Parts: sequence; structure tokens; C-alpha cells
Amino acid sequence: MILNMLIEGMSMRAVSRTVGVSINTVTKMLVEAGEACAAYHDETVRNVKANHVQCDEIWSFCYAKGKNVPTAKAAPEGAGDVWTWTAIDRDHKMILSFEVGDRSGATAIEFMDDLRARLANRVQLTTDGHKAYLEAVEGAFGGDVAYAMLIKLYGDATGKKGHERKYSPAECTGARKEIISGSPVKELVSTSHVERQNLSMRMGMRRFTRLTNGFSKKLENHLHMLSLYFVHYNFVRVYKSLRMTPAMAAGVSDTLHDMEWIVGLIDAQAPASKKRGPYKKKSISN
Repeated sequence: MILNMLIEGMSMRAVSRTVGVSINTVTKMLVEAGEACAAYHDETVRNVKANHVQCDEIWSFCYAKGKNVPTAKAAPEGAGDVWTWTAIDRDHKMILSFEVGDRSGATAIEFMDDLRARLANRVQLTTDGHKAYLEAVEGAFGGDVAYAMLIKLYGDATGKKGHERKYSPAECTGARKEIISGSPVKELVSTSHVERQNLSMRMGMRRFTRLTNGFSKKLENHLHMLSLYFVHYNFVRVYKSLRMTPAMAAGVSDTLHDMEWIVGLIDAQAPASKKRGPYKKKSISN
């Protein structure tokens, strides 16, 4: 029940109150589930056959926004802006790779290297216009990829005032498809599926909800929640249009799993209990 509530967008303290357990119990469960799911994703999501991969980044923060960290009290390591990079298979809807870090070229390189290591064949790749992707894709794939950027064009937001300007983004007036390498099919150059996945992440994890105090306070717990979410999304949640899980559609799994299965992953990760020796009665001397 705790894990299901976390997946459905409830905060840790809300779960604690609803289930009637200590917040420490919820935290311990999240940590154990995150570690088990991270290990399972890393081992299982390999040699995946995909055709069209879309990548994007989604913003969040830990403890405080980046601009407020210098004046924050007792800010832990990892505090500030946090970007989650995701790669989704357009056809099977499976999250192939994710990386957590800043929005720099170094993180982009790590992300693309991890994505390349999980693919079994040449793919058509689409990203947004973030320049960090250029060097990262070239370094990871070389010429063995059909790569295009979808560069969105936005109107002028200077006419908006006050709250309207603060909370309403500039209007998207169009998009330009730019071929970078290979021969990608222009009709399939899109980031719509990965952007829709960003919405699912904000709906399914309280830590990504804007204008609340549900944001992550520790980067480690942020990572654990992401690992739990992605394994649940890939292997447990039935995608409505596919009528099966993304992992089943991609051929990575042939079984429909449930939350009890994730609990089984946690149990499998737990260290084996030590065998106790025979009890020896101690003698009492005068």
C-alpha cells in the first residue's frame, strides 16, 4: 500500500498519515524499493530492440531552488536544481534510460552513453534543441544513428504582466525539424511522447509537482523515487493503448507483474540472515 501510494502521487507524510505508520517506515520502504528497482533496471533493460527513440529533460529541485541555495540554511550535498533526462521508445512506450544531474554537456554524455549501451540496433533519435545533445550523441553513437532535433519556436512573452507572465509560458508558434546525422524520417521527428511522459512523471510523483512543499529534501531519496517509478511504469503498469506493459511490448518481459513482485525484488536484495550457533549456558563464578 505504501509503494502504491507513492506511485500515485502522494507525499511521504500523506502516506504516513493515511496508512498509520511512522514517516521513518515510509522512508525505509522507499530506500529499499529504490535500490532494488535501480539494480533491476540496470540489469534487465539491456539489448532492447527499438526503432524510434525520443529524449527530453524535466526540471525539479532538491531542498531549494538553485538560486536560493547560497542563502539556504544547512543545504545538503546535491541541493539545488535537478534535471532528469529520459529516453522513451516511441512504439513500445518503454523508458529505456534515465539520468539525473544538471543540464550540462557532461550529464548529456553520461545519458547518451547509457542509452547506447541498452539498445540492440540502430535507431532514429529525436531530441529537443538543447546544444549539449550534439556532442553527446556524436560521442555515443558516432554515425550509427539517424538523428534529428526538434527546435521549438516561441513567441514574445514580454507583453504579459504579473502572475500571468510568471505562470504562463510563452506561446509556441511553431517548430523546426533539423537533420543532424543519417536519414531520419521527417514525419517521425517528434518529442510528443517523451513530453507526455514528463506530464505522467509530474502527476505520478509528488516531488515534481510545482508550487508545493512536496519537493525532494535529499537527492538520494529523489533518485530512489525515480527508480521505483520507472520500474513500475515499465513492468507493472498496463499501457492503455498497448493493453500490456511497455516491457512486454518491447519484448523485455513476458510477464505482467504487480506491486507484490516489486516487494519480492526488495526481499531478494536484503542480506541473508546469519545462522545462529547453538546456545551455550554461561557459568557463574563466585
